[in-house]
Amino acid sequence: MTRYDVLIVGAGHAGAQAAIALRQHQFAGSIGLLGDEPELPYERPPLSKEYLAGDKPFERLLIRNAAFWDERQVALLPGRTAVKVDPVGHTIATADGENIGYGTLIWATGGKPRRLACAGGDLAGIHTVRTRADVDRMIAELPAVRRVVVIGGGYIGLEAAAVLARLGREVTVLEAQDRVLARVAGEPLSRFFEAEHRAHGVDIRLGVVVEAIFGEDRVTGVRLAGGETLPAEMAIVGIGIDPAVAPLLDAGANGGNGVLVDAQSRTSLPDIFAVGDCALHANRFAADRGIRLESVQNANDQATVAAKTILGVDAVYDAVPWFWSNQYDLKLQTVGISAGHDAVVLRGEPASRSFSVIYLRAGRVIALDCVNATKDYVQGRKLVLEASVIDPARLADNTTPLKDLA
Repeated sequence: MTRYDVLIVGAGHAGAQAAIALRQHQFAGSIGLLGDEPELPYERPPLSKEYLAGDKPFERLLIRNAAFWDERQVALLPGRTAVKVDPVGHTIATADGENIGYGTLIWATGGKPRRLACAGGDLAGIHTVRTRADVDRMIAELPAVRRVVVIGGGYIGLEAAAVLARLGREVTVLEAQDRVLARVAGEPLSRFFEAEHRAHGVDIRLGVVVEAIFGEDRVTGVRLAGGETLPAEMAIVGIGIDPAVAPLLDAGANGGNGVLVDAQSRTSLPDIFAVGDCALHANRFAADRGIRLESVQNANDQATVAAKTILGVDAVYDAVPWFWSNQYDLKLQTVGISAGHDAVVLRGEPASRSFSVIYLRAGRVIALDCVNATKDYVQGRKLVLEASVIDPARLADNTTPLKDLA
């Protein structure tokens, strides 16, 4: 049986960064990096943007090239899915029956896209956007597609809608709530993006529920509750992910919506860490303190903390969360977590297509959404980090730099 001093399960941003950080901090033991895709570790955010649009080839998505992993003696184990963890024997089992031993295990599996539960939800032509293979299938089908229905008005759905509209497809976005981005942003940002998409010809439908998908071999239409059917040759489902942690929970790890970790990314199981999208952790920037963050920032920072901890270096995860989204010519940059806000300050005019939304809780700045406003994003980070209390009228005055208010 092959054994690694550190075995990393999951070869996305978090897993790759864990391996990189271990070598950067002079870890001399053996490292195995196991992933369920055949690819080298690559960036996922461009999948719904530049890669789908054809603006960026896959080679430019690679986190590092093959030579990098060889030179640092990181053993890549592609095309394998871990299905069982034995925390006593310090082994994992893969779907094809292979057993691999470890001294320390880093679980970095991310999550799996949620699927539609309605009739027809498994027809050909229904896609999620999580892997290169997902997007490659979409790209291959696009020449025969005129109408696309996007189910879910979150960032993935809106980014894909923006690309497909630019590619000349007729796009309809369906959102069950009364505005897009309802789970992650305030109403001013939601209404701005709804207007932008409609200006680009996208049909935004709010407060609608998908009842069924029609088609024989592949999708031909999407029926809404109430009876209306939208014709479509392709459907994209962007309704969130479920954390891929079942083997850890089955092995006795604490958790539920993710696997619970401490400030060093340790799980409740001995010698097992969890990092990235699948890690449920206490976060002082979140209203309810316990949260999973689906972001490159979180993946990289948690992975680095885990690597340092393995090496005996004092480290605590306490990073300010940040996110971004590109739609059309709009660059949205977010710092902090707006969930739980009780007041919103609009800084600038959305009509100018350069503005910020500042979120407050109990009078303190907790987050900013900045649209084509990079200075606000950069300078607002300090306000979030310090939970600054500032007069909302001063925050709204975009003639005064935020750095002057800190």
